[in-house]
Amino acid sequence: MSSFAIKDEAVEITKHLSLLTLDIILQCAFSHNIDCQRVGDKHPYVAAVYAMSQLVMLRARNPWMHLWPMYRLTPEGRKFVKLFNLVHQQADDIIKARREVLDREGREKAGRGSRYLDFLDILLTARDPDGGGLTDEEIRAEVDTFLFEGHDTTASGISWSLYCLAKHPGHQDRVREEVDMVMAGKDEKQLTWQDISKLKYLAMCIKEAMRLYPPVPIVSRKITRDFVLMGHRLPAGATLDVNVWCLHHNPTVWGEDFMDYRPDRFSSENMKKMDPYAFIPFSAGPRNCIGQNFALNEEKVVIARILHRFKIELVPDHHVAPVIELVTRAVNGIKVKFIPRD
Repeated sequence: MSSFAIKDEAVEITKHLSLLTLDIILQCAFSHNIDCQRVGDKHPYVAAVYAMSQLVMLRARNPWMHLWPMYRLTPEGRKFVKLFNLVHQQADDIIKARREVLDREGREKAGRGSRYLDFLDILLTARDPDGGGLTDEEIRAEVDTFLFEGHDTTASGISWSLYCLAKHPGHQDRVREEVDMVMAGKDEKQLTWQDISKLKYLAMCIKEAMRLYPPVPIVSRKITRDFVLMGHRLPAGATLDVNVWCLHHNPTVWGEDFMDYRPDRFSSENMKKMDPYAFIPFSAGPRNCIGQNFALNEEKVVIARILHRFKIELVPDHHVAPVIELVTRAVNGIKVKFIPRD
């Protein structure tokens, strides 16, 4: 954070946060450290994920690109395949390195607790009642999901939360007071598991930011059986898009002030009255985001650490406008000034 501590300079935060969240998910879920923040935003994995997101949205908007045999012959399709292979190779390298560790330690020894077992250890050592484990392809799919969803969407959530708090200094001050109270008398680097649950107003602010700027604006579901919706028959096998963005900006659901930033919408009293499907930043139902608790806690820790050290302000002449892609981003990025606290 030391590079942010320059009062007269603004920082485009999303690219820095993407590197931070990638480092975090690699370390927490895979005990893998490639020091993304020192490499910078030119890190091949980060650049590939960003480029692939843009290519997916471009393909979605052009029906003639939907056919894979045709798409892969286009310049965009060839670029997508190249990036796709790069992303898969990153996952394969992580899995290969961990297999070597497990082989060296011995699976039984690792299972008895010789070291902390992370998500990847569990995937590699899991066995069904018949003794079978996950295939390499299944493990890679899980790793790909955690790497992508575990860093890009979380970076979006933190970015828009900081944007909202910088735009609304009254709420920022209230969050800072809460953080200061929780961290009173502690080393500035200490924020315990018990402390996180005490950051109640910060949690409300994060949720309201995710309502206004949902990290994943659209989720898709494949229908497994025929059913009728509002008089229309929907056949099994069809794919439906759930527009999270529109739901979160629906005046029927949120009232005529739906465009206002009001964290009190997520007070415990108001949450009790809220429809469970009114707020779905992590999707909903049996296929919702498996890492949502991890993501929320990560956002709390990162934002709390920042506000404990800095006051944040927006750049007045920098226009911030969201763009709907696989992940909600700002067209020209989000620029913030980090002012060290006295």
